[in-house]
Amino acid sequence: MKAIVAALVAGTLGLAALATPAAAQEDLIFKKSTVWKMLTPDHKLAVYGIDDPIVEGVACHYTVPEKGGVAGMFGVAEEVSEISLACRQIGPIRFKQKSEQGDVVFRERRSLIWKKMQIVRGCDAKRNVLIYMAYSDKLIEGSPQNSTSTVPIMPWGGVGEPAKCADWIK
Repeated sequence: MKAIVAALVAGTLGLAALATPAAAQEDLIFKKSTVWKMLTPDHKLAVYGIDDPIVEGVACHYTVPEKGGVAGMFGVAEEVSEISLACRQIGPIRFKQKSEQGDVVFRERRSLIWKKMQIVRGCDAKRNVLIYMAYSDKLIEGSPQNSTSTVPIMPWGGVGEPAKCADWIK
């Protein structure tokens, strides 16, 4: 009996970890209806903005479809995997701490339990470019649909040398 309870607790904690967002917090910019529904919420495209929690001076915007209807109204709809992503340098780039290639910048649940969307960060050391990739995955099978955006690290305001991503992302 104790083994069953321990397994249930571990499974619940594991599912909670999947739903926990990374350090970045999203800001809703706007939504646009794509399919009208008479008595329930419309299907929409939603545009969100996030700031990289580890790299100051980088902002990303992503667009995701959000299902309306009855399932969307109650938050139980499994959202589709399409995500578009654009990231830009918005100020001098400063790294707050070291990180790994492919570290999660942002994570969002896209279904009640099984699917999540993630934005991860990498470094192209040869070109000194930050690379951000958005994708969704599912517990059983993921989706090959993804979106990639690059941010060349450039001097900002004519002051000093730009940071080298290879010194901070391994």
